[in-house]
Amino acid sequence: MTGVFVRVGGVPLHVVVEGSGPPVVLSAGLAMAWFDWDSVAELLVAAGRTVIRFDRPGHGLSAPAARPPSAAGEADRIAGLLDALGLGGVPVTLAGHSIAGFHAEAFARLYPGRTAAVVLVDGSVEERPRTVLPASVRTAAARVLGVALTAAGVPAALGPTARRAAVRGSRAGGADPAAPDLVRRCYRTGRVWRGILLENSRYPDVAAEVLALRAEHPLTVPATVLAGYDGTARGPALAWLARQAELADRIGARFEVADPAGHLVMLDRPHQVARAVLGAPEPTGSRATWSDLERPRAV
Repeated sequence: MTGVFVRVGGVPLHVVVEGSGPPVVLSAGLAMAWFDWDSVAELLVAAGRTVIRFDRPGHGLSAPAARPPSAAGEADRIAGLLDALGLGGVPVTLAGHSIAGFHAEAFARLYPGRTAAVVLVDGSVEERPRTVLPASVRTAAARVLGVALTAAGVPAALGPTARRAAVRGSRAGGADPAAPDLVRRCYRTGRVWRGILLENSRYPDVAAEVLALRAEHPLTVPATVLAGYDGTARGPALAWLARQAELADRIGARFEVADPAGHLVMLDRPHQVARAVLGAPEPTGSRATWSDLERPRAV
């Protein structure tokens, strides 16, 4: 399914709206697209929700960004999208995956009156974001690299294959379920590759901005941190859970473990993501919780 285009901040955004009832906004992580939420959206629509999925600039089918991203800028973009859809006065539940967790949290802190709840789906965690080069240098380098890769034909030659490999490597098991025609339509374009590079170049700046927002704008809405866990006892997997649990403690959120799941929790555990969005906890005894695991020291 593809949707319509809504101009927000001068940028045409691709958005899919389905269902009826209280609104839910789903925002995917870096390099992902609206169709990565298909299974979650189907469950939420069946539960009586209006589900809004959109592609950030340079992602999916949306036009390129007019300027580099920021946490406040992405929060404003969500607000502008909701205004354009006629939902300016309706509180929404936001689910942000990976880097979009920063954007969802920023929206909840900057627009508390417009937020019903927030769910961070294996959201990005940066306790002490660091940068080596100035933001302007990183942004310029990302733009140059994106143009060079496009001119060399890399997206057209390798885009869909790279997408499939990245998805397989980010799941607890299973292939990429996305329709081949949609994958080709998005990932064969230099626009998407340039969008990914631009957003990634500003990742540490967005992380630092969110830390500043936590100090200035309290989180006053219900929040859930849903962490992916592949079920192994490997150090990196447990360390990641520790960081997610610390994040939940820091922002006063409920903490849940999606098990088994890789980073793409919405593909591995769509039912659990939907339950978290609906505010329903995982059934007791069905899956691992943090108390079931050996809690390592956070790194």
